Amino acid sequence: MTPDEALALAAEFADAFARDAADRDARRVLPLAELDKLSGAGLLAVTVPAEYGGPGLPVAVVTEVIRRLSTGDPNIGQIPQSHFVYVNHLRLQATHAQRRRLFGEVLAGRRFGNAQSEAGTRHVRDIRTTLTAAGPGRWRLNGRKFYATGALLAHRIPVLAHLGPDGPLHVAWVDRHADGLEVVDDWHALGQRTTASGSVLLADVDVPDELITPYENTFDGPQTFGAFAQLLHAAVDAGIARAALADAAGFVVARSRPYPDAGVERAADDPLVVQAFGEIELAVRGAEALLAEAARAVDRADAGLSAESAAAASLTVAAARAATTRAALEASGRLFEVAGARSAAAGLGLDRHWRNARTHTLHDPAAWKIHHLGRWAVEGTPPPNHGQV
Repeated sequence: MTPDEALALAAEFADAFARDAADRDARRVLPLAELDKLSGAGLLAVTVPAEYGGPGLPVAVVTEVIRRLSTGDPNIGQIPQSHFVYVNHLRLQATHAQRRRLFGEVLAGRRFGNAQSEAGTRHVRDIRTTLTAAGPGRWRLNGRKFYATGALLAHRIPVLAHLGPDGPLHVAWVDRHADGLEVVDDWHALGQRTTASGSVLLADVDVPDELITPYENTFDGPQTFGAFAQLLHAAVDAGIARAALADAAGFVVARSRPYPDAGVERAADDPLVVQAFGEIELAVRGAEALLAEAARAVDRADAGLSAESAAAASLTVAAARAATTRAALEASGRLFEVAGARSAAAGLGLDRHWRNARTHTLHDPAAWKIHHLGRWAVEGTPPPNHGQV
């Protein structure tokens, strides 16, 4: 698959997914059929390296794929985020045999979920789930995860866990239907309702050595692992922003009535409405431009990884995340301002854009992105070396 083919497929799927997005949101219909189409078309295998039979497409392409999918339905855009992140983890940390096996699964259309975050811990990087030795070459996995986006609809779930009590963090690659593993559909949120971001319960799940990869050393040196993960989240928010703006424009042209003081026949000719659209378009275009530049920065860093290139990539991604957060919230909130009272009818489902934006932008605080940018601007302090920037 070439970059142009991947982007064309993403645009085609986005158009198709948009038609039923409001209905899936209203009835909380999980997009299994839609994900199967993505898998079947090979779109979730675009980052598999060429030496393992994949297209090995650059970060800039997969970022735009996620952005385009998210204009159609950001729930479908968010679900593969973890999949691509863990494909990247395999590229960086797995053995040749592990890559050959697990990349082969991706090329065959299998999807990775995630089981990383945990409830009741001090913060997002506090992990208690543990792999305990259970004989030569075998381990028992126990713990409870939440915010496990896509796990319910995955074929294999990468689980972040300690190797031994308080040991180094590793990833256990567990089959979705393994004995002792239960995925609970308990994600009931304001927005992003159909991401299947429920809980994963693990009780003495059997895991062999060959399905465990190291994670603890991911951040020992310069890396783009965190920047790549954050970048795909920014792409989801950029997609929400563009979709909200497009739906607002369509509504104003087709259904809104002009305000009498404007002295025009169409709401689309009201100068205050046009001005508001210009302001929103400016915010969305700026966010999209920063997103594209951030993706190129990650590709540049991967081509010549150093402390300087990794820091530059992280800062550029931080700017994109802050900008896409603002653009998504502005476009989805001002939609009603420009479209008028009729747009607030519950049956239209236009409120889903704001609910999706408000929910997804809480994933990582934008204020911390801006803080790291400020520290850099003031005295050249590089960002921290972890997965949230």
